[in-house]
Amino acid sequence: MTEGQQDAAAEFAAEVAFWRKKRRVSQKKLAADMGFDPSYISKVEGGHSRPTADFAQRADSRLQAGGAIIAKWQVYDAMREEPGPLRASAPLAPSSSALVVERDEAQLDYDGNRYTLTMRRRLRNCGEQPVTRYLIRISVDRYPEDPARSNAHYRERPLTWESLALTAHCAGEPMAQAVKLDRDATKEVWLLFEHAEGEGRFPLYPGESVWIEYKYVVPDTHWGRWFQRAVRLPTEHLTVELRFPTVLDPVVWGTETSMTAEAAPLRTAPARREEGGVRIFRWETAAPDLHARYRLEWRLRARPESPDPTRELT
Repeated sequence: MTEGQQDAAAEFAAEVAFWRKKRRVSQKKLAADMGFDPSYISKVEGGHSRPTADFAQRADSRLQAGGAIIAKWQVYDAMREEPGPLRASAPLAPSSSALVVERDEAQLDYDGNRYTLTMRRRLRNCGEQPVTRYLIRISVDRYPEDPARSNAHYRERPLTWESLALTAHCAGEPMAQAVKLDRDATKEVWLLFEHAEGEGRFPLYPGESVWIEYKYVVPDTHWGRWFQRAVRLPTEHLTVELRFPTVLDPVVWGTETSMTAEAAPLRTAPARREEGGVRIFRWETAAPDLHARYRLEWRLRARPESPDPTRELT
């Protein structure tokens, strides 16, 4: 199973666990309601069994997920190859993955009309073969509590490559890109370790580390007032920084979710400072759990949300 397939399977498992806990349903109760063995729910959520279309449909219906679980399964199904058991999540160790993220630094800037995302990662190749590409995902959800409304929103206002204006660099060199998935609210792109203008290649060799940086823009008609980081590779240090105009009087809070625990407040509060009319919130953690999700949300107290907003991305 490829890294992308493992990511999609983990995303599906996390989605099922999220909605089950949101509806306050135990694994045993959900299994009984769906007609499955109780151990199967545990295996799916733990990433040890491949989910089926029937399972996704029943889970979505029973948990009233509005199509969110089915959507995650469709992404997974589009990527999968041959049937078989999933690999269990491995601990952070050089032998556990070809890539380890030494540092993951995410910065979101809001100027009052659009969000600019700058993602910097220092990658280390712990495998035995050169790494020639790196998969990134851009996913937005304007109304996370109402999947049907979000789906309709993006059908009418799809996320486009032109509006994203995605750029990527490796140690200062522009990286070539190859589209993997193109949907209304989700994009997946391979960043290739080769020059965007065809002026050579720069694979990441075993034992080497390198900084990559990619940036994209999302109008606030597509972006919800939240930003989530999902840990898909062994990661040693994660930092998230949110920057807003001070005049909007922003406030920020956050939650963390793992595959074995429901959403809980971040263990530490985001640090806050102000610089030149910008209010900055910074949060960081060392050695985050694999497949954990860290979600920061905000409210702009000087700009109340309208009854029918048409703004926002992820």
